[in-house]
Amino acid sequence: MEPGQPRKPADPEALLRLQKVQRTVVSVLVVTTVIHLAVGLAIAAVHVDDERVDAQIGLNLVASACMVLGIGAALAIHRQRVLSPWLLLGLLPGIVGMWWALAR
Repeated sequence: MEPGQPRKPADPEALLRLQKVQRTVVSVLVVTTVIHLAVGLAIAAVHVDDERVDAQIGLNLVASACMVLGIGAALAIHRQRVLSPWLLLGLLPGIVGMWWALAR
């Protein structure tokens, strides 16, 4: 940086590309974190005593709720409509966890 030469103004197209990349990175981080949380809760439900069916169901419901909220957050980050069919994908960890915990 030279004192006599001011910085060039930012290109609006470059700023839009940068914002798109930032949104993508943040949404991937959010969804990855929430996937780990939801899968961890579903695995925890498997390791609960077989007599505690209420705890198994509760952990799987919390796993589904976390995943739905994470997908909703990713949609909001991308400024998409939050009420979307993609939210149904958030039920998957709870359904698989319920099947896994109760079928064994």
